[in-house]
Amino acid sequence: MPQSITPSADDTIAYTLHGNRYLNITTACTLRCAFCPKFNKVWEVQGYDLKLSDKAGPGVEEIVAAVGNPLDYHEIVFCGLGESTLRWPVMLEVARRLKDKGASIRLNTDGLANLVYQRDVTPEMAGLIDQLSVSMNAHNEEVYNRHCRPKKAGAFDAMLDFVRRARQYVPEVSVTAIDGLSGVDIEACEAMAQALGVTFRRRHLDVVG
Repeated sequence: MPQSITPSADDTIAYTLHGNRYLNITTACTLRCAFCPKFNKVWEVQGYDLKLSDKAGPGVEEIVAAVGNPLDYHEIVFCGLGESTLRWPVMLEVARRLKDKGASIRLNTDGLANLVYQRDVTPEMAGLIDQLSVSMNAHNEEVYNRHCRPKKAGAFDAMLDFVRRARQYVPEVSVTAIDGLSGVDIEACEAMAQALGVTFRRRHLDVVG
């Protein structure tokens, strides 16, 4: 079991929006998106300060405790200003504990977990993740790289492959793109989602949370 980290009392590990409970478990990212608020030194989302005092992030017990009763919410969502899949074992264990309490679990991700871990991790989501939302962000690699600035080569294709594989294990899979980003063809993004066999959701620039 990953070591439990004791967070600062000021840390926002869980926050509530739209009737959902969101989990902020890391500040680390696989991408360096130019449009992400934290790269402009802004860590606030809808009035919540999501900067964590310990870069290691909170442990399983702290995260589960921060949720409270998961049945008080429509769903529990892994989504902060970091990439939750970078804490894969912790994330899955939290999901397992909350599923045991009857929670519905959604993961918002950049879809690069397979690239990070150099193996197919998608089967491990089976029975734990009910909904998966992947930030596709662009219709081709050139535009994706310009806006998302991935740390690893091949990120765009890896993200698309993650979506294809995840459909086998997660009941509901969607991809998103941001309307308003220079050069992003929203219609082409939607067509790619259809080709992937998943749903598409249009987001809007500078609207976070």
